[in-house]
Amino acid sequence: MATAGNLPRRHDLVDPMEFLFVRVAKIRDLPYTLDSYVEVKLGDLHASTCFYTPPEWNQVFAFEKDSIDGSVSNMLVSVKDKKAPSKMFDAFFGCVQFSLIDVPRSMSQESSLALAPQWYRLKGQDGRQLVKGDIMLSMWFGTQEDECLPHAWCSPTTSNDAVAVGHTRSKVYISPTLWYLRVNVVKAQDLNLFSAPPESSNVFVQVDLGAPTPDNKALQDVKQGTLDQNWTLGRHELNLKDVDKRLDNGRVSSKWYNLAMCSSSGEVELLFAGKINARISLDGGYHVMDEPAECCSDFRPSAKKLWNPCIGVLEVGIQKGTNFVAMKSGAKTDAYCVAKYGPKWVRTRTVIGSLSPMWNEQCTWEVYEPSTVITIGVFDNNQLDANSRARGVRDAAMGRVRIRLSTLEDGKVYALSYPLIVLQPSGVKVMGEIHLAVKFSWSFKSQLQKYESYMSPLFPKHHHVFPLSSSQLLILRYQPVLIIAERLSQAEPPLRKEVVYNMLDIRSNMWSKRKTDANFNRVVSLVDDFVASWKWLQDIRTWKRPNATLLFILVCYVMLFYYPKRILPLLICCLVCVVFKRYLNRPRLPCHIDATLSGADVATPEDLEEEFDRFPTQIGGVSLRKRYDRLRSVASNAHRVSNDLASIGEMVLAVFTWRDPRATMIFLMFCVVGFLVTITIPARVIIFIWITYYLRHPRYRGCDLPSASVNFIKRIPSGQGSIL
Repeated sequence: MATAGNLPRRHDLVDPMEFLFVRVAKIRDLPYTLDSYVEVKLGDLHASTCFYTPPEWNQVFAFEKDSIDGSVSNMLVSVKDKKAPSKMFDAFFGCVQFSLIDVPRSMSQESSLALAPQWYRLKGQDGRQLVKGDIMLSMWFGTQEDECLPHAWCSPTTSNDAVAVGHTRSKVYISPTLWYLRVNVVKAQDLNLFSAPPESSNVFVQVDLGAPTPDNKALQDVKQGTLDQNWTLGRHELNLKDVDKRLDNGRVSSKWYNLAMCSSSGEVELLFAGKINARISLDGGYHVMDEPAECCSDFRPSAKKLWNPCIGVLEVGIQKGTNFVAMKSGAKTDAYCVAKYGPKWVRTRTVIGSLSPMWNEQCTWEVYEPSTVITIGVFDNNQLDANSRARGVRDAAMGRVRIRLSTLEDGKVYALSYPLIVLQPSGVKVMGEIHLAVKFSWSFKSQLQKYESYMSPLFPKHHHVFPLSSSQLLILRYQPVLIIAERLSQAEPPLRKEVVYNMLDIRSNMWSKRKTDANFNRVVSLVDDFVASWKWLQDIRTWKRPNATLLFILVCYVMLFYYPKRILPLLICCLVCVVFKRYLNRPRLPCHIDATLSGADVATPEDLEEEFDRFPTQIGGVSLRKRYDRLRSVASNAHRVSNDLASIGEMVLAVFTWRDPRATMIFLMFCVVGFLVTITIPARVIIFIWITYYLRHPRYRGCDLPSASVNFIKRIPSGQGSIL
C-alpha cells in the first residue's frame, strides 16, 4: 500500500528531457566591492543572476539540451558589474570557459544536491590572462527528475526579472484543511433592549467568521431590528481553539457565553450586556465541498482520524501540447498546466513563446475513492511582463480535461490527446490539444475488495446522520473556494485566484440557458430507450406487424401456462443478454468534455452574453428586458412540467386521503372486488385475460379512448386549485 512517504518518483509516463544545470554559488577576492552579477552564455542562450552585494547567489539555471545549438561546444560564465556602462572595461570583470564534453551526467537515482560546487579562477577577456577573484560553480547534465529543476531558472525564462521567473516555476500546492463550524443558538437572557417600533423589534444572532488564521475568532453578535437596520446589543468573541471538535454523532452540550458591549467602532468593551446559550462545535466528520459533486476529486472527511486506507496510486504524465492558439502578439503562447486531485495541486513550469510546448512532467497522487475525478487545466501566463502585472492582467484559461478514475482499467496506461475546448463570448473554440498519460493502479490484493468499495457510501457517515440541506451545501461550497483561492494566491509562486476559480468551476451553479437546454436534451436522450420500447409495444398491440404480434402472444401464453415460475428469471436473462450485447461496443477511452453534449456549439450570442454576465447583472435597458422576457418563457416551460408532475402525485395521494369521497369509495370497491377475484381465480388466468384483452386485434376495439384508470385519475382533485 502506498503512503505519502513512498509514492513512486519514476518518470515512466513521459519522454525523458535532458537539461544542462549550472549552479552559481558565489565569488570571492574581488579587488573592490561590485554590484555584480554572473552571466551564463551558450551560443544564443544566456542567463543572468540577480544583483547582490556581497555577491552570493546559490542560483541554479537549467538549459534544455535540445534548445542548445549543436555547433556550440563551450559554455562561458562571466562576472559583470551592472553599475558600469556596457562599453567600459569595468563592465566585464572576468570569465571562466568550460567544454560541454567535460560536463558530468547525473543519474536519475542520484541527488544533484550532492554534487558540490568548486572554485574556479577568473580569467580576462582573452580567456588566458588570470585576474584576481574566484567563482564557485557546479554543472551537470540531468533530466526532469532532478530535484533542482523546480527551483531552477529554466531557459528561455532566464532574465534579470526575478519576479517574472518566479511565475514560471513548477510547484506543488496543498489546499488548507477546512472544518465546518456549527453554531446552534438556543436562547439569550439579560439583554438590554432598545425601544423601537414593533416592526423593527426582532432580536436575532449574527455569526461572523473571519479569514482562517491560527488565532481565528468567531464573533457572535446579538442584534435587534431588521437585516438592513439594526443595533448590536452584545458581542462575544469566541476563540476557535476553545471549540469542541466532533468526529462522531455525539451530542454537543450547550454553554453560556457572556456578552459584552460593542462600541460604534466595533471594539468590544468590558461592560456586561447579557448572556447567550449556544451549542458550538467544529464538525470534522463532513467533507468540505470545494468542487461540484459530480466531478469531485475527494470525499474524505476533514478529520484525518476518519480516513479510510489508501486503495491505489494515480500517476499522470503531462507530456506536451500541440496546435495551441496564439494568445499573445507575435504568434506565441506562454502555457502551463495545473492538475488538481484531492487537496494536492501540481503546477508545471511555463514554456515561453511556444505553440507546441513540451512539459514532460509526471505527478503522483494517493487514491482513497475510485469514483473521483482528476482535473487538468491549461492556462496562458500573463505575469511575465511587469506592465501586465501592474495592470492586474489575469491568466487566460485555455481549457481543461476531466478524467474519472472509475473508467480506467487497473494498471493500464492511457496515452491520449484531449482537445482543449473553451466557451468564449464569441462561441465555443478549440484552443489546441494536450497529450496526457494516465495510469491508475489498485493496491488491493483481492479482486473482491475492489467491488466491495462500490457498496460503501460515497460521502462520510456524518452527511447521512446530520444531513445538510441543498441550500446549505450551495453556500458552503462557495466559501471554501474563496478561502482556498486566497491561501494559494499567497504562495510563491502564487497560484492565481482566477486559476483556482476555473479549476474548481465556481460558476457551475449559475443559471445558464445553454445548460438548461443541454440538461433537457440529456433527459430526452436518457428516455430514448424507454420510448423505443414503448413504441415497439404499441406496434405489437396495434398489429402493425402481425407475425411479430402472434409470436409475442405465443411466447407469453407458453411462459404463462407451462413455465410461470420462469417469467422473472427470463426477464433477468434478457437484461443480461442486453448487457453482453453491448460489451463489444463498450467505451474504450476515458470520456472528456463534449461541446455537443454541452450545447455549446448551438448556443446563440444572446445565450453567451447572458452566461458571461456577472452577478448581479451589468447590463440594463432593452437588452436586460429582452433577457428577462426570454427567461420568463423558459421558466414557464419548467413551471408547466413541474406543475404536471406535482399534480399527478397529488392526484394519486388524494385517493388515500378522502379528498374526493366518491373517488375513494370507488377505489375501495375496486380493491374489494380485486381481492375477491385474486383469491378465487388463479393468477395465470387473470394475466391470460389481461394479455388477451390488451393485445386484441384492432377490429375488436372501439375508438381509441383513454382507459378507465386514466379517466379516474384525471377526475381526482390536486393541489393546483389551492394555489393563488
